[in-house]
Amino acid sequence: MGSAGGCAIVSAAHRSSSSSGNPDTESWRFGAGADVEEEEPERMNRRNHEFSRRRVLFAAGAAIALATVAPPTPAGTITRGCSRDPDAGERAELAEQAIVERHVRSLWGLPQRRLGVLVWPADLAERAFGRWCYWWQAHLLDCAVDAAHRARTPERIDRVVALAQGIRTRNVTGWTNRYYDDMAWLVLALERADRLLDIRFDDAIAGLRTALIDGWNPDVGAVPWRSGDDFYNTAAIGPTGIAMARLGELSRAGELADFLNTRLRDTDSGLIHDGVHEPGGRVDRTVHTYCQGVAVGLETELALRTGESGHRHRAAALVTAVEHRLTDTGVIAGAAGNDSGLFMGILARYLAETALSLGNAAAANIVHASAEAAWAHRAEVDGLPLFGADWNRAVAVPEHPGIFLQLADASAASAANLSRDLSVQLSAWMLLEADYRLTAAGR
Repeated sequence: MGSAGGCAIVSAAHRSSSSSGNPDTESWRFGAGADVEEEEPERMNRRNHEFSRRRVLFAAGAAIALATVAPPTPAGTITRGCSRDPDAGERAELAEQAIVERHVRSLWGLPQRRLGVLVWPADLAERAFGRWCYWWQAHLLDCAVDAAHRARTPERIDRVVALAQGIRTRNVTGWTNRYYDDMAWLVLALERADRLLDIRFDDAIAGLRTALIDGWNPDVGAVPWRSGDDFYNTAAIGPTGIAMARLGELSRAGELADFLNTRLRDTDSGLIHDGVHEPGGRVDRTVHTYCQGVAVGLETELALRTGESGHRHRAAALVTAVEHRLTDTGVIAGAAGNDSGLFMGILARYLAETALSLGNAAAANIVHASAEAAWAHRAEVDGLPLFGADWNRAVAVPEHPGIFLQLADASAASAANLSRDLSVQLSAWMLLEADYRLTAAGR
C-alpha cells in the first residue's frame, strides 16, 4: 500500500548545490552544464552554494541540537470553521497558508532548502527531520507548484525551488531511491514545475526518467513497487505511466495502461485493484481511492496524446465506477492518517485533470462536492483551516473556548476526525487547488 516503505529514519550526507534568485526575471534551470544568464545585481543575486559532506553533517547535527533545546511547536486554539464563505481561490490559499505556517521549515538551517515536517505539532525527531518520507515531500512540492501556478509570486517560486532542493539534500542518494512510485511522484512534480513555471531541473528529470525506465521488467510489462520486489502495484504503475506519457514515452505509457486495464481491473465493479505478485499472478484485490486516480490520470494523458477513443472510454468508465462505489453523497470516501491521508487528494487531482482535459462532468462534480464538504467540515486553528481525513465528517472541537488543540493521542484524534499528519492536510490542499482550477475554467 502506498509508499510506506519509502519513509524511514536515515542519515543525510552528500554534496549538493543550489541557485537562488528572482524567479520572475528568467527561466530557472538546475542541472550540470545548465546555461545561466546572469542578470544585473538589482534584479538578481544568483549564487551557487556548494555543500561538503562535513558541512551537511554539521548542519544536521546542529539542527538536532537546536531542536532538543527548542520549545515544542505551539498548537493553537481550535474552533469551528467560521461562517465566512470565501471563493475557491481563497480556500486554496488558506489551505496553502496553513501548511506553510505549520509544516514547512528550513532543512537544518541550510540556505534554499526546505521540507515539510510530517506531523503538527512536531516532536523533536520531526523538527530535526529525523524521519524521511520521500513521497509526502514530492506531493508537498506538487502542491507548491499548484499554488505558484494559481498566483505566481517570487515567494511561491522560491518555495518550489527550496522544497525541491530540500528533497535532493535530505534524500542522501541524490534524486533517486529504490521505490518506483516515489520517483514517479517526484518526476511528475518537477515536470510540472518546468512546464507550468519554467523552473528547470534538467538533471533531476533525466535521472528519474532513466531510473524508471531501468526498472521496467519486460517479462511482466510493468515496473514493480520497488527495486527487486515481486509486487507490481497500481501505486507505482499509474504515476510511472503518467510520467512516461508526459515525457514522450507513449509506447511504455500505453503498455502500463493496458496492464492496469487487463490485469488489475475488477470486471464486476470496474475499479482497479492494488497490485499483483509476479511470477505467480496472485492479485491483491484491495481497492484504494488513489489507485483509481492514477489510472484515470494515465488514461486521460493517453487520450490527449494519442487521440484513441479507447482511452477516453476507459477514463469515463473509471470515473463512473468511482462515482458509484467510492463516494458518499458525491464526496470522495475518507481514509485515515499516515500514507492513506494522501489517497483522497490524489484522486481529486486526476479527476480534475479528466474534467479539464476530456470534459468529464461527473469528475468535476465529485471534485466540487468534495471541496464543499471538506471546507464545510473543517475546524480552524488560529484562523487557518484544519481538515480531517474524512471530508464528510465534521472535525470535532472542544465545547469550551480557549482550549488548546492536543493531537498526541492518535486514537482520540481519529475519533474526532483530527489528524496530525501532513498527508491529510496535503490531501485537502490538493483538493482545493483542483477545485480552483475547475472553477477558474468554468467547469
